[in-house]
Amino acid sequence: MPDGRKRSDVKVGGKVRVVEKKNQPSGKLTDGVVRRILTSSPNHPHGIKVALDNGIVGRVKEILAGESGQP
Repeated sequence: MPDGRKRSDVKVGGKVRVVEKKNQPSGKLTDGVVRRILTSSPNHPHGIKVALDNGIVGRVKEILAGESGQP
């Protein structure tokens, strides 16, 4: 399962789990739907930064199975 470090795995409209900057020490994850991909590089070691449809910005830690917009 893709883990969110490759930009090509993250799709607008896909369901993901992200960690917000303020939650990085605790590792608390937030579920949401990708509205915008903010990282421009093809890879990022800490996860691709996205904006979710609820306004939360964070780095993708998990792409939820069957919801990534991929066939």
